[in-house]
Amino acid sequence: MIPIHDDNPTRRVPVVTIALIISCSLVFLWELTTPLPHDRLVYGLGVTPAVLFGVLPQATHYYMVPAWMTIFTSMFMHGGWLHLLGNMLFLWIFGNNVEDRLGHTRYLVFYLLCGVIAVLANALPNIKSTVPMIGASGAIAGILGAYLVLFPRARVLVIIPIFLFITSVWWPAWVVLAIWFALQILSSLLTESGRGGIAFGAHIGGFLAGMVLILFFTGGRRRGWR
Repeated sequence: MIPIHDDNPTRRVPVVTIALIISCSLVFLWELTTPLPHDRLVYGLGVTPAVLFGVLPQATHYYMVPAWMTIFTSMFMHGGWLHLLGNMLFLWIFGNNVEDRLGHTRYLVFYLLCGVIAVLANALPNIKSTVPMIGASGAIAGILGAYLVLFPRARVLVIIPIFLFITSVWWPAWVVLAIWFALQILSSLLTESGRGGIAFGAHIGGFLAGMVLILFFTGGRRRGWR
């Protein structure tokens, strides 16, 4: 299930969403072209729970920024083209409407705050883990949670591959996002805690944070698209 478009119009240009997409893309291009070893980038700028919580000191040859700062630097890094493109697609489809609802400054604060909570949700259960986490998906999950609260009845066009065939269908946003969230929970239950791979804990934590925080950022008013 791949969302490609929604029918939810916006009133203003989503400059922050566009800036985030450009920033993540430029950082990824830097990852591809820098002479620095890839593991140096991942361990130096990604979040390693054991280092973040002081369980283990960061290896000197990996040090690039203070441990607390990796919470933010990790949000702009990605492990491959599919990782980047998938995240940016979701950010564009759902982020522009949340930005339109919150305004540029509040949206940026909301995005970063969801990202911080997502990192902590993934790291706290595994504070001794030495597996680094990178990617914007935790913060973007917060955007998805906010979209679910604000625009549950907006329609989303999704592509569904069925064996050798591909079909498309318009579904309500609440259906698309409920399926996405259910898949994150199922995948988290089937994945061994602390192992490498996708940080499903960050997805779940970010999504729930977005659902709750959006009520505070909007004063509890859920007026959205009709």
